[in-house]
Amino acid sequence: MRSVQGNILTPEGFVKGTLEFSEEGRVACIKGAAVDEQTVRASREPIVLPGFIDLHVHGGGGYDIMQGGNALARVSALHAQHGTTSLLATTMTAPMHELDAAFEAMQSLGGQRDRGGARVLGAHLEGPYISQAKLGAQPDFTRAADGAELQRWHAMFPIRLVTLAPEVPGNMDVIESLCAAGFRVQIGHSMGSYEDGVQALARGARSFTHLFNAMTALQHRAPGMVGAALAHAQYAELIPDLIHVHPGAIRVALRAIPGLYCVTDSTAAAGMPDGEYRLGRHTVTKCAGGVRLSDGTLAGSTLTMDQALRNLVQAIGLGLADASRCVATHAADYLGATDRGRLTPGAWGDAVLLDRDLNLQDVFVEGSSIEHAHAG
Repeated sequence: MRSVQGNILTPEGFVKGTLEFSEEGRVACIKGAAVDEQTVRASREPIVLPGFIDLHVHGGGGYDIMQGGNALARVSALHAQHGTTSLLATTMTAPMHELDAAFEAMQSLGGQRDRGGARVLGAHLEGPYISQAKLGAQPDFTRAADGAELQRWHAMFPIRLVTLAPEVPGNMDVIESLCAAGFRVQIGHSMGSYEDGVQALARGARSFTHLFNAMTALQHRAPGMVGAALAHAQYAELIPDLIHVHPGAIRVALRAIPGLYCVTDSTAAAGMPDGEYRLGRHTVTKCAGGVRLSDGTLAGSTLTMDQALRNLVQAIGLGLADASRCVATHAADYLGATDRGRLTPGAWGDAVLLDRDLNLQDVFVEGSSIEHAHAG
């Protein structure tokens, strides 16, 4: 039976001891004695946390999900090297034939996982059901939500999340039916008002796409979509690269939203040197740690989840257990994947081993160590 030793974060707190994996790749048992977080941070023993879960991934390692072919396998391998053990392949707003091609390429994987890659749990359809006035870095091929075409793509490769702008005519009316069909609906790329956000939540939307970015801002007489999230949301995703959102705003969101979870919104430029890369139909430039369109608009990120964890702990001031929930447990809970995002008997054996400076030492996906796990 495979096992790892160190200071292991369980739902009840840290245990200094041994984590054993079953032959099926799940957590068989955790043996040891409870230890507090202060002792963990001072120890030279490895820190063992649940593997990271990223629900918003466009690319990495020079590959973009929308290019098809073997791009998804390459993307999942890059992110696994940075501690992501499961992810959602995220599409862009695009013409019908390009989205068809992207889903056909994902379908060809047949649900298989490469030995060195993260588990792909499904797709996040970030467009095309968004506002033309809040494209961010999305190409301008927006349209109203269409349940029939969404179900056609879903039959090719499972769609777990759908981002939409509720104020777009027709979109508010489809939220309930999408939720009833099993899709998670989240609000994003929206010019909607606070009232639109509250109504969308009442109809079944449950989260917000990259909170603060590409949505109406909070003003004291017009709270906007940000205000609806801060006042009412149980869940929201946020990009903690310290470029997309100021640390102070991250702290506001952490106080307001119980299930705040971190995503990378990473592009093909993640894990790559400065230069030009693809993001859907766009060419984007990586420079100074960010990714931008030619007009300077932020266009996704180069963030990886191991750096997200370090930012939460070192820049935002979260404890390890709280930070781990933001990069693993909350995303799993939101997705309904209760056998991921936590180290407890019966859950999948997804784990990361870190040193006390929070640098990756090893990554286990479903009980197996990936090759070349160091982020480099």
